[in-house]
Amino acid sequence: MTEGRPPAAAVASLWERDAEIATVAAALDALCADQSSAGSLLIFRGEAGLGKTALLAETRRIAERRGCTVWSARGAETLKSVPFNVVRQLFQPALLSLLPEEAREYLGDWYDIAGPALGIADPQERSADPQYVCDGLVAAVRRLARREWPLVLLIDDAHWADQETLRWLAAFTGRLDDVAVLVVVTRRPGEVGGDSARHLEAVAAAAGRPVGNLRALTPDAAAGLTRTTLGGHADDAFCREVWAVTAGNPYEAVELLARVQESELQPVEAHAGELRALNRAARGGGLVDRLTGLGLEATRFAWAAAILGAGITVDMVARLATMDDDVARTCAELLRNARILTAPDPAAGSEGEDGELEFVHPLIASAVYHSIPAAVCTAMHGVAAQIITEMGRGAAEAARHLLKVHPDDDEELVEQLREAAREHLAVGAPDAARICLERALAEPPRPEVHAHVLYELGCATLLTAPAVTIDHLQYALGMPGLDGERRIDAVVRLSQALLHNDQLEEAVRTVEAEAARHEPGPVRLRLQAVQFMWEGIHGETVSPARSRRLAELAGTCTGRDNAERALLILRGFDAMTHGESAAEVLDLCDRALVNGRLAPGLGWTDPEWGIELLMMLGSAYTYADRLDRAESLFAEALRVYTGAGWRGGHLSLANAFLGLAYRRQGRLRDAEAALREALALAERVGRRLPLYWSASCGLVDTLLARGRVEEAWAAAEQYGFAPPYPSTIVLPDIRSVRGRLLLAVGRAEEGIGELEAAEKTAVSRGGHNPVLAPWSIDLAKALADQDPARAAQLAADARRQAERFGTDTAIGEALRCAAALETGQRAVRLAARAVTYLEASPCQYEHAAARIEHGIAAGSVAELHRGLDLARSCGADGLVAQGRQALEALRVR
Repeated sequence: MTEGRPPAAAVASLWERDAEIATVAAALDALCADQSSAGSLLIFRGEAGLGKTALLAETRRIAERRGCTVWSARGAETLKSVPFNVVRQLFQPALLSLLPEEAREYLGDWYDIAGPALGIADPQERSADPQYVCDGLVAAVRRLARREWPLVLLIDDAHWADQETLRWLAAFTGRLDDVAVLVVVTRRPGEVGGDSARHLEAVAAAAGRPVGNLRALTPDAAAGLTRTTLGGHADDAFCREVWAVTAGNPYEAVELLARVQESELQPVEAHAGELRALNRAARGGGLVDRLTGLGLEATRFAWAAAILGAGITVDMVARLATMDDDVARTCAELLRNARILTAPDPAAGSEGEDGELEFVHPLIASAVYHSIPAAVCTAMHGVAAQIITEMGRGAAEAARHLLKVHPDDDEELVEQLREAAREHLAVGAPDAARICLERALAEPPRPEVHAHVLYELGCATLLTAPAVTIDHLQYALGMPGLDGERRIDAVVRLSQALLHNDQLEEAVRTVEAEAARHEPGPVRLRLQAVQFMWEGIHGETVSPARSRRLAELAGTCTGRDNAERALLILRGFDAMTHGESAAEVLDLCDRALVNGRLAPGLGWTDPEWGIELLMMLGSAYTYADRLDRAESLFAEALRVYTGAGWRGGHLSLANAFLGLAYRRQGRLRDAEAALREALALAERVGRRLPLYWSASCGLVDTLLARGRVEEAWAAAEQYGFAPPYPSTIVLPDIRSVRGRLLLAVGRAEEGIGELEAAEKTAVSRGGHNPVLAPWSIDLAKALADQDPARAAQLAADARRQAERFGTDTAIGEALRCAAALETGQRAVRLAARAVTYLEASPCQYEHAAARIEHGIAAGSVAELHRGLDLARSCGADGLVAQGRQALEALRVR
């Protein structure tokens, strides 16, 4: 056997595992040869008892002989509900051996994010974003792998790992290309479903090689094991029956042969018929009978150990089984001698679990646990929870036991589960929080508390399951007990969930109905602001009548509180989208600030107002030519969300809107990078959501500006940038960008159709901003040859709209359009005027384009060179090609 065969009695499960051990040895060779090599992942799958744990123990032995650092962990059937259980087993022992400052140095900037999940740092006060926690764990482990090279990570029984660990494992193993580490995972086939199955599938896909399927022993191997254990005199018929009775399962064969030795059965054909009865005694019901034969106290001790599951100590078991220490020690010795319990095996990495005992095999642990009478099992879990609470180990640790207790109208249990949910949310485990709160509802809570538990459950699922949040919050709002600020917060959160679930009309109706319940005052004003915010996002509800109502309400506001500031922002955004005076837009937005900054309580992570309001503020600045303020706002959002550990939709939107600001500035390379990052984050949240459209639309628009038409089309295909469109407003205007894309790829008729659809939408909304939604400019250019009269009318309308809005960018773009429809000196004069306006604009891409177009119209080499310099600085490859072509044409002339 590879690396030399250890003593046969110790490694019976390694019989016929030479191929698997050779695979492990080859992976270790690659790991130890070069610290700059890519990491590798091995997955071994097999039914219970086929030697998965023994294979990992052998992997540890070989790795440690080669000087590797080896960290290991194991999933457990009774611990699946404990978040981060397995990942903590992996890394806690090493990290807790360090001083706090050393651990912080090890984990770097990720300490505050990954530390609470790993159980080595206190969590922050607010709920942690589960995606950011996962990313933090991935980054932290990558740092550890580089510092501890060569590092081997062993994960046994991954099918029983908690969901949070599996999520991390899927993310980490997907990024092994640049970190030298060996990860070895074992699991049973089947056993899991839902998200856990999806994560395990992702892990298998990351391996880049077939999963190693462990097979049962052949008859020859079973005979070899039998003779090694019982002596060479075991005859062929007896050995064959050992194989037949155990189906070649190594664990069952070892246990059967132990029973043969204990019974002093001679290994000859005459006694082969007795093997089936002995085998039944070694497993399942027979094991339970054998346990019962050890006496009531030993049985209670084994039950208590099975309830604890991990970290089993004689003291803890004695407290749980209500027996004195001497009796407990006697029972522990009996169970060790009966091969039911054993001391943790350092060679298997069990020494990090802080326990004195463990079950000999997971099959035994499962059999003992499932043999406990239901009422006794429930009672023992309740006692275990009480012991853990009395020891001060926190509600989250006690929760796995509380979840097993039968509902019994227990007020204290409801409060413990609510506290456990808060602890789970603080470390980034919303699914675990959800399970605790759902169990609290089943207790049930007192009538005056019931609505609050539903509210907390709705908040826990807001990021991960908006549809579930909707159900819980609607139910909570229909019950008595949810009053005051918490009720208003529940209404706003419900409307947010409806928004994210693409139920915008229902979101608007929800806050409108709640506002009607209140007298005029701050609460009603806040709800009206939320209503106008959702209506502003919901493009179908934007109408002239709605704009008039908003203008009237905002006209009464001075910005004395955040509800009034919100209404000023909403009015400014509405005025910007309709192309009203940019000066008025900026005045409204500036009045919503306090000394040029966001007001307290109106920040990016403040819960009272959502991200949408501040995105509207930044967008109003963006299209009103105050790109400096827009960039500052969106960069602050990125910084704040990163620091707070918000790694989901919020960070995606921050990147998308920062990319929008960069695109308007003409920083096309930076825009593309930010928008691609926004899409990568949005992919994790879900396609077809509003934030996904914002990122994909911005990316297509940026790639078109860069002149990379084929890449823009490929991105549109990849990200589903095509009808049907969302009902939310998307910046930049989605139909304008799609129409321009279709024109660029030569699908003129479809492109014109999209732009005409944009025109109809603008008419229904009572006007548009020609910079935000430049459909009229693109449509005029597209119709210049086939319908010059209509093209001229569109250009004139665009110019009128631009002058009404009043920004240099809007007027300059309208003049560029007019110049494109003219010839001769009139075209030159219009192009020159466009340059004058766009030179004063913060939009450098449009300025570059105007320079090149003026240079072409005027035949000016100097102007073309100025335009080319600007185009190169923007990263506008298409403009650069256009300018060079024009220069070449002038040289030929």
